[in-house]
Formats: sequence, structure tokens, C-alpha cells
Amino acid sequence: MFKYKLVIGLILFVFSVNAQDKSTEKKQIKIVHGANFTKDEVKLPGASIFSRDSERQVEFEHQGATLWCDVAVFYPKENRLLAIDNVRMQQGDSIQMDSGKLEYFGDIKLAKASKNVVLQSPDATLTTDTLYFDREKQESYYRHFGTIVDTANTIKSRIGRFFMETNKYQLLDSVTVENPKYHVLSEQMDYYTDSEHVYMYGPSTITGKDYVMYCERGYYDSKVETGYGIKNTRIDYSNKIIEGDSVYFNKRKQFASATNNIVVTDTVNDGVIRAHYAEVYKEKDSVFATKRAVAINVMEKDSLYMHGDTLMVTGKPDNRIIRAFRDAKFFKTDISGKCDSIHFDQKTGITQLITNPIIWNIDNQMTGDSIHLISDLETDKLDSLKVINNAFIISLDTISKTGYNQAKGKNLFGKFINNELNFIDLVQNVEVIYYSYNDQNEFVGIDKSLCGKVTMEMKENAIDVITYYINPSGQTFPEGQEPETGVKLKGFVWYGDQRIYTKDDIFGEDDNNLVLPIIRGISNPIDIDAEEQERHKNQGDPINNPPNTKATRKKGVPKPTLSKPVPSTKLKQQK
Repeated sequence: MFKYKLVIGLILFVFSVNAQDKSTEKKQIKIVHGANFTKDEVKLPGASIFSRDSERQVEFEHQGATLWCDVAVFYPKENRLLAIDNVRMQQGDSIQMDSGKLEYFGDIKLAKASKNVVLQSPDATLTTDTLYFDREKQESYYRHFGTIVDTANTIKSRIGRFFMETNKYQLLDSVTVENPKYHVLSEQMDYYTDSEHVYMYGPSTITGKDYVMYCERGYYDSKVETGYGIKNTRIDYSNKIIEGDSVYFNKRKQFASATNNIVVTDTVNDGVIRAHYAEVYKEKDSVFATKRAVAINVMEKDSLYMHGDTLMVTGKPDNRIIRAFRDAKFFKTDISGKCDSIHFDQKTGITQLITNPIIWNIDNQMTGDSIHLISDLETDKLDSLKVINNAFIISLDTISKTGYNQAKGKNLFGKFINNELNFIDLVQNVEVIYYSYNDQNEFVGIDKSLCGKVTMEMKENAIDVITYYINPSGQTFPEGQEPETGVKLKGFVWYGDQRIYTKDDIFGEDDNNLVLPIIRGISNPIDIDAEEQERHKNQGDPINNPPNTKATRKKGVPKPTLSKPVPSTKLKQQK
């Protein structure tokens, strides 16, 4: 039994030794052409020194890679090689690296190239002073500035890593991309050479012919100049600045869109739109916004806030129109209102409140079939207002706090001075109910009058003087003697519970309970390689999935190939 175990043990030992020898043999650097050979045990103990002859360079091979150089110092026991002068390493037919010096570690398949290093792949060329090439991981990296040149771009960075299996460069610190059409500055960037797609991290700026995009996390298709940002994103788009959690733009379509916490600033007209979804059409100079959308007209001391389920801003700066649709509301410190829709024409300064309009000027409520607010085009302040058809003005009596001063007629015309309503004219079939007091603010009675026209002068936002014109008639009812049906005019409706007191009151319950969509990648990391593969699968949608096809060569242009080592005869001729 002992002899049997001994024999088995010897067999296993011999098999293990043979396996190790084969494994070692497989990893050993092989000499293909040694040319001139020498040794110097004093200066280079254990090294074999090779130098080129008149016909060929020194040549080595290791696991699918071939290396040429003029001088080589080879350490067989360490499986290490130092190549000097006119060094070239070639892996298959896709990767070629030239340098002045290269140190290669066969056991870990790592090359360290220095002195004017040039790494060529089918899609790009990398130049740097020192480059590490990890053949085990199929990655190369530099730590002190490098330049990548492909068919369209020149890219520079202080630190860079090239992933050969995915044709991706990962670039860090002082990253720049130069192209005749645009340039990019970034702190960190992933760049795919076959698709020319850019993924940015940290502060990054893309400057094109007619746009500038800033983001701290984003994507850019450098072929067709489309992209998006999903962190602190801003796009300067002619006379508009677009900011939001996620902002997308398409140069060819002259289009941009944004989602969540959006601000669109009109730098010409000092206008701002806030929303949670917006689209900007650059060529038409137009904006579409929804989801808690509000247009803000910035004024010297006070701003006008306009809200609707949907906002549309169309036209060039000198002929701009702003529309608010469905449950439209607006607020300014001294005037607010609501209606079904609002139409504002910047050229005329007229704001139309359409369908069931109501406005509140301090304590005065005005209604009618249609209401127009007219602004002074030079001062941008409110100049006047018109209430067209079925004009009705109501205000709570400031002393009794129980009755209402009322006036109605066919049309109403108001005049603002320093944004305060100072004069009101009511015309045609005018009816007035007014609570009258003496100089001691003692109640006198309720005046009820009829006439063809009435003028009201306002003081401290209340009616101070009323003047009746054209066949006035009326009477005063002392307290307790007013007719029950005469305290309120026909058509009286008080909308006090709907009054807008602050800029936040323009938003309804649906606006305040809006649930924002989750934007992929803002709060969680993304597998960029997986996203790049997904982008290739979803080609064809020019807005959401821009084409990501690889660059095509023109007819008659051959596929780029890597050059072979230069024969010695040509080297002599070049010298």
C-alpha cells in the first residue's frame, strides 16, 4: 500500500512540474530575432543584451504581442525586457505603440513606455510622455498629460485611461476637446472613440457656434451636437438661458427641453419662466411650458407673475406674445386676477383676460365679459384698463365691513398713476350703490343712483369722489330703511374667497401636489458602458435617442491600418 501511494505521489508531482513548466513557458518572453548578442555581468548581471543588425531590428514576442527595438536588455529569469530606441509594440492588427523606451514585465503583461509615446488604435491616436499598457486588463493609462486625436476631435487631459475592449477613454483633470465647430472643458470625461460620445462629470462647459452648455453631469454626441445635462445644467441659447434638473438640446433641430425645477430667462425682455417641463424652439424664439408654469415679468420694484396650466411664449423680442391657458391667474402687488386664458402682446403692451375674467385692484373687484390691461411701453408700468361689456366693480365698505359699494355699466375705463388705479369711468346704463358717511365717519345712508356715465376718483385705494353725468337720478336710503332688494345690484357676485393675495396663490391644488418624475442618474450612479450600449440599440429617435451610428468612411477611402516596422534599408535612406 505504501509503494502504491508513493507511485501516485510521484506521478502527481511530475504532472504538476510539467504543468508549471508549460505555464511558465507560455508566459515567457520569446526572442524572435536577437541580431547582435552580448552580456555585461558587471553592469547588467543576469541580462542578455541584444542590438539590431544591418537588416533587422531586435524582435520579441509575448502572448499575441510583438515588440521591435534597436537595443534590448532581456532578463530571462525575471521575464522582464527593457527596449531602447525606435521601440514599437504591436498587439494583433488593432493596437500599435511607438516610443523611445519601453520596459515590459512578462509575468503581469505590463508595459511602461516613455519618450514620445504614440499609441494607435483604429479610431484614435494617443500621444504622451509616459504610458502604462496593461495587456492583462487591456487598458493603458498616463498620469502627466496626453493628447488624443481622432477623425474629428483633439482631446487633452492631465490624466487618462484607455479601455481597449470598449474603445473608451476616461479622462481626468483639465480635460479639453477641440473641434472646428465646438470645444469642451471638463474636470472628468468618458469619451468613446467609435461613436464620439462624451459623458461628463464635474464642472463641464461645451461651447458651440450659437450655444453654451454647462453641467456637472451630462452627455454630448459630438457628431451631431446634441446632448443633455442632469446636474446644475445651464444652456445659453441666443437670448435665452435655460436651467433645470435635466436639460436636453438638439442643434440640428434648434430645440431644447428641460424637466424639473426649470428657469428660462429672457435676457432681452427681463422675463423669466419657471416650470417643471419646458420646450424651447430657438429658430422660432418660442417657449412652451407646463407643470406649475409661471411667467415672471421683472419690473423695477415689482414683478408680474402669470400662471396657467400651459404657457406659450412666441415671437421675436420686438413682437413677443405670452399666452396662459386653462385656469389662468396673475399677481402683482397692487393688482391680481384670474380667467380662463390670458393673452399678452409685448408690442402693444395689452394684456387680455379672456372668458370669465376677475381682477382685484387692492380692495376693488372688477368683472366683465373681457378685461384689457394696458401697459406704458416706455416705462413698462400699468397705464390703464378696459372692462368690456357687463362691467361690474365692487368693493367692501371699509367702515361698516358688512356692505358693498357697487357700480355697473356696459364698459369701464380705468387710469393708473404710478401703478395705482386713480380714475374710473363707467359708461352706458350705469347703476351705483354707495355707502355714504359724513366727515365724522358717521353712516348717512345708502345712495342708489342711475345715470349715463359716472367718474370715480380713488384715494388710498378707496373711492373718494363720485361724479354722475348724463341724466343722473337716485335717492338715499337711511340706515334701516334701505329696500331689501336694493342693497345689491342685479348680477352681484362677490369672489372674495378666490382673491389672489400673494404670488403663491396663483397655483392651485394640483400644482402644489405635483409629483415630479425621477431623473435617471441625478442621485444614483449609472453604468456608462451599459448606457452607451443601450444608446446604440435605440437609434433613430432624433430627440430622445439621437443616432449613435459609427463613423463611416467615404467611398474609395481605405480602412486605416497600422504601419509595420520600417526595414533597415529605408531607415538608412531616411537618415
